[in-house]
Amino acid sequence: MFILEVPPTGAAFGLQVLWFILIAVLWIGYLVLEGFDYGVAMLIPFLGKTEKEKRVMINTIGPVWDGNEVWLLTAGGATFAAFPAWYATLFSGLYLPLFLVLVGLIIRGVSFEYRAKHPDSRYRTLFDWMASIGSFLVPLVFGVGFANFILGLPVTTDAASPNLFVLSPSPYFWQLFSWFGLLGGLTLVALFLFHGSLFLALKTKGEIHDKAQAFAAKVGLVAIGLGAIFLIAQNLLHPTGALGWVLLVLAAAGLASAWWFNGKGRDGIAFISTTATILFVAVGIFLTMWPGLGFRDAAGGADSPLNAMNASSSQLTLVLMTIFACIFVPIVLAYTAWAYSVFRRRLGTENIPDDEPAPALAG
Repeated sequence: MFILEVPPTGAAFGLQVLWFILIAVLWIGYLVLEGFDYGVAMLIPFLGKTEKEKRVMINTIGPVWDGNEVWLLTAGGATFAAFPAWYATLFSGLYLPLFLVLVGLIIRGVSFEYRAKHPDSRYRTLFDWMASIGSFLVPLVFGVGFANFILGLPVTTDAASPNLFVLSPSPYFWQLFSWFGLLGGLTLVALFLFHGSLFLALKTKGEIHDKAQAFAAKVGLVAIGLGAIFLIAQNLLHPTGALGWVLLVLAAAGLASAWWFNGKGRDGIAFISTTATILFVAVGIFLTMWPGLGFRDAAGGADSPLNAMNASSSQLTLVLMTIFACIFVPIVLAYTAWAYSVFRRRLGTENIPDDEPAPALAG
């Protein structure tokens, strides 16, 4: 529930468009960067058959996974500051699915931090499964959520006060799991598995590289099939004109080329192709969300009562945010590029030292 404060119009409109685009860019960065480490983490119990193989997989994402999550935090913070009504309506009406996202993020973070604290293989296996389950849960929920943004979450004004906006019904949970919502969740999971296995092939050598490449060949076909169904359904359920179909073709071409180049052993081009696919899919989704921000009128009206124009902050707030973004975004991009450059080399089991023996207990 949110009490609406109508911001100034006119000059603020350009800033509203700008910040909607910037939030979309932050989400794209999150989906591309965090997408591959979700995929890698989901595969740890399945492709890592020995302790060294598991450690290779974890080390490919170990230096970057927590930095990748910053993109999600920044996207959430930007939404809160630029479009507080959007942020408040989502968090008040979707607190159950957002709680599931939080649970997934917590258990995968704990698993990475605590896995190496004890030499017992059972202890480490437990945390491997925690990382896998948490990394599966988050994209599943986000995929369901984005599918529902395409359809439009039903929003209405409170009967007692026309300035209060709520999802109808609230809490809005089980209604999310329509066939299209579930399709969106499964598609994003399959896409991240494909993206992650290609990243793993790109960053490893030896047997674990061959396993990742073979798995990518299989899961790529699943991602192509689910992606085709989802994208066609998206364009039929929420038409966005010729641009929507162009993005569909580009996304499909990205998936197909990723699968083809993986078969040819071109790990880098294959990974770039899934990156492009995520970009095109995300652009298509955010295109459907303008200007209604993923909402629709619960009463059946043509336009959403809550949109980018009446959900935004004041013009002064948007101006100050733009100034700070111009200063700090280049810095963030620079250190992110530096981090990936430092850890760019491939890893193999020969690069992993043997475990030190556990210290003897004092008797």
